[in-house]
Amino acid sequence: MHSLWDRFSRYFLRNPELGFSLDISRMRFGDDFFGQMEPMAQKAFTAMQQLEAGAIANPDENRMVGHYWLRSATLAPTPQIRKQIEDTVAAVTKFAADVHAGKIRGAKGQFTNVLIIGIGGSALGPQFVANALGHPKTDKMKVFFFDNTDPDGMDKVLAQLDGALGQTLTLVISKSGGTKETRNGMLEAAAAYERAGLKFSDHAVAVTGENSQLDKTAVAEKWSELLNKLNAGEMPL
Repeated sequence: MHSLWDRFSRYFLRNPELGFSLDISRMRFGDDFFGQMEPMAQKAFTAMQQLEAGAIANPDENRMVGHYWLRSATLAPTPQIRKQIEDTVAAVTKFAADVHAGKIRGAKGQFTNVLIIGIGGSALGPQFVANALGHPKTDKMKVFFFDNTDPDGMDKVLAQLDGALGQTLTLVISKSGGTKETRNGMLEAAAAYERAGLKFSDHAVAVTGENSQLDKTAVAEKWSELLNKLNAGEMPL
């Protein structure tokens, strides 16, 4: 019993500032474990510092990966990246406020629904936020998703939006703009608007990289609002 208490006293961590506790005393490792792991931990810390400083982390696309800069633009490694983040956040915030205030409207009036078309993180991120922070009584808009290429799933979503597409804002999310699943969802949504006698372009928003395939489509078709995110070729996303 004494040895268990000694081990608990040694390997119990409490951070009052964060309100966080961690007890690893019952895990099976020897007293030399941390010494053995330290070189690997230091290597990981160095790699993390390099990543945060703007090192190329995606060699296939020759780009940095710094999603955390979006939470605090002051951490961005260059003034150019910081400005792009701050300008984009300001544009997104204003756009959302204008939609909620009815300044940006659909063919049948103020937007009351939003259809998000994406796959992978482009859908999972918004779904997480909607589920974690949303509330059916206080949300200003109802959120719907095309998050795969299941035709039956898309039909079920469109059935819920029957008669309401004129008040539905559609966000098409793809960094590269070339994701086939997202494009399929976009085409299905566009066809649904057309069947309802509505212009898809008046209800669509592109969330993409500059000069991507989706960006070019939105510009050519004169979508209602184009929100260009960070340049996929040189920015962190």
